Amino acid sequence: MPRPPRSPSAPPQSFLWTRRVVLTFLTAFALLPVYVMVSSSVKPLQDVSGKFQWIPSRLTIRPYFDIWNTVPLARYFLNSLIVAGAATVLSVVIAVFAAYAVSRYRFRGRRVFTITVLSTQMFPGILFLLPLFLIFVNIGNSTGIALYGSRGGLILTYLTFSLPFSIWMLIGYFDSIPRDLDEAAMVDGCGPLGALFRVVVPAAVPGIVAVAVYAFMTAWGEVLFASVMTNDVTRTLSVGLKGYATQNDVYWNQVMAASLVVSVPVVAGFLLLQRYLVAGLTAGAVK
Repeated sequence: MPRPPRSPSAPPQSFLWTRRVVLTFLTAFALLPVYVMVSSSVKPLQDVSGKFQWIPSRLTIRPYFDIWNTVPLARYFLNSLIVAGAATVLSVVIAVFAAYAVSRYRFRGRRVFTITVLSTQMFPGILFLLPLFLIFVNIGNSTGIALYGSRGGLILTYLTFSLPFSIWMLIGYFDSIPRDLDEAAMVDGCGPLGALFRVVVPAAVPGIVAVAVYAFMTAWGEVLFASVMTNDVTRTLSVGLKGYATQNDVYWNQVMAASLVVSVPVVAGFLLLQRYLVAGLTAGAVK
């Protein structure tokens, strides 16, 4: 059966083959580290410590049981879940109110506020490490509220990272929602908060989901502040994984197994919310 004639607007064959080659290379480049992690996690420690073998000669699932005993991984997992979850909820709630106010109302200093919020993303996080440390220590000495070494202090720290970008992205998303919806809700008897929760928030679900995913991923994998602002009790996963390295040896198979286990919540959440995430980022980036 003869092939149908090519459309004049169709890309040339050379472009199609180039795209296939590039995409194949990028896919292999992205999946290669994952394969190394998976294969190393099911090897005995002797095989991982020796010369790397692409095809394991011996397979074992023992590292997936040992990771819970070598270090208190369950406690680290719980700490990360509480800190990341609380930081995500607070970021979404505060960002929704702030973005709605900036998007729907005109007030003095509105543009300055928006520029200030966005400009905070230009500074590296390490610049805030010492100031936050001193603030938390001084607050604890003067008021008795223990922020340093606590989950609450780490949650406040992560808010300083995720909140500015969350506000900025939701402002762009709220601007894309017609104001006629707000006016129609107010005509029906809703106040500003009623219009926000009954009309704007349901229409902005993709943008809110994108903000939530960004805030959660920022808090879940952060290392610098978690290594300074936590102690043995409040330590999170990103810092606790270094416990698999002792003075005598490094349990590489357990490190790989633990890395795969702690990645499950983020990967699963991203796959489930991918549709909302793409829609939220696209609508929030283009006004």
